[in-house]
Amino acid sequence: MREAVRFRLAAGSGFLSIGGEQAAVLQAVQRGIERPLRKLDHFARNLLEALRDALGGEWGEEWATLWRMKHWMIAFALMLGSCSRPAEQAVDPQLASEIASIKAIDNHAHPVRPTLEGETADREYDALPVDSLEAQSDPVRDRPGSPELMEAHRAIFSGDKAAAAKQYGRDYAVKVLDQLNIETMLANRVAVGPGLPAPRFLWVPFADALMYPLPTDGLVHNSDQKQFFALEAKLLDRYYEESGGAARPKTLDEYLEKVVRTTLQRHKAAGAVAEKFEMAYLRPLAIGDPPKAVAEKVYATGEGDYTALQDYIFREIAIECGRLGMAVHFHTGAGGGGYFNVNGSNPMLLEPLFDDPELRKTNFVLLHGGWPFARLETGLLTKPNVYLDFSAQTFMNYPRDTAENMRAWLEYVPEKVMFATDAYPFAPPDNGWEEAGYLANKSGREALGIALTGMLRDGEITRERASELARMVLRENARKLYGLK
Repeated sequence: MREAVRFRLAAGSGFLSIGGEQAAVLQAVQRGIERPLRKLDHFARNLLEALRDALGGEWGEEWATLWRMKHWMIAFALMLGSCSRPAEQAVDPQLASEIASIKAIDNHAHPVRPTLEGETADREYDALPVDSLEAQSDPVRDRPGSPELMEAHRAIFSGDKAAAAKQYGRDYAVKVLDQLNIETMLANRVAVGPGLPAPRFLWVPFADALMYPLPTDGLVHNSDQKQFFALEAKLLDRYYEESGGAARPKTLDEYLEKVVRTTLQRHKAAGAVAEKFEMAYLRPLAIGDPPKAVAEKVYATGEGDYTALQDYIFREIAIECGRLGMAVHFHTGAGGGGYFNVNGSNPMLLEPLFDDPELRKTNFVLLHGGWPFARLETGLLTKPNVYLDFSAQTFMNYPRDTAENMRAWLEYVPEKVMFATDAYPFAPPDNGWEEAGYLANKSGREALGIALTGMLRDGEITRERASELARMVLRENARKLYGLK
């Protein structure tokens, strides 16, 4: 253990005792500030002596008092100096202008399909809608009546979405993207349909249902999961029907070929660029590598470790996605509902999967930046097939918090970080997918500006590199990942 360092701030101003591991660091700090402080001390001494001489050289007790106070005078001068400097803006103005002008590619959102008068309202914006979940304590920014949500509501079509929907009809969702300066939005939905045309909207369907070919009663642990597994069963029935069958095939091989691969191929043919897993709402993200024989036995008998069967099917889905050129999207980090298992959504649980040589041809995207595990995800970006976006963070958290995570990612592997909003119809009409998209888009661009401005001012990047990184995050990284023009 090193001896404590006696850290002198200035002559006569006292000591600060610091011990242990900090000693070497503080010695370097001391050396760095001693010289300017000595200069200030010398300046104060000369100033006071000159003032004394100019006034006759004899001050008596007044001089002694001023002499004792000279170090307080130095501190006061330093404070005034710091206050007199204009405060730097959080985002460099030129950079802010550039970021605002870039037409973005939104890596993850749940847009609502516009319907015409007399049509059934759209409910296919999510396989597991969160509007009926057990109540949770909402983040401050997203609470009903929050100033930012009200601002978003007023900004979208001047606060009259109903009139805009009537005016634009099927083109309403496209007009929303125009207002947000988003060129392309990846639409995470059960199906797309009229009103969400490509290439403005690119489809990302759901694959969770394929993991549960057996009854799921034993997997339900709360009321939210009871609803969710029922919805997954309904979606699986739809996939059976679309694949040309009405029931579960007898063997696992038949199920994988006639249902799983057929469904994925059909999605690809319909324009899907990725498959989405909301797994964290149903079970932890830890995915094993069970032998095929174990999975076959569970499938055939309904007995044994159901998780092993799920894991085996997931791997087959991931391998097929890689073969088809589709990415695999994971919900990572905190989610909706009072029963959501935050710890089970830790993206670090997926690391063994990313290290599997069989899956290296499959690209994985960690949605939402894994918050509150966001900094941990930085290390996962070193995996050659792992990417992330910061969707949801930008409407739940304030820009400066998101910027701290973003800066860590950009300083590490910037070509794998993507802009996204997670625009979602949380509580229409005042907090629909339009308002969520507006708030996330505004905050996301601001957070990017804060991160890049900090890197620029700290000398980590040039202004040209800052502009390049802005384009990479807002569009180029996604364009390259999905092979967009």
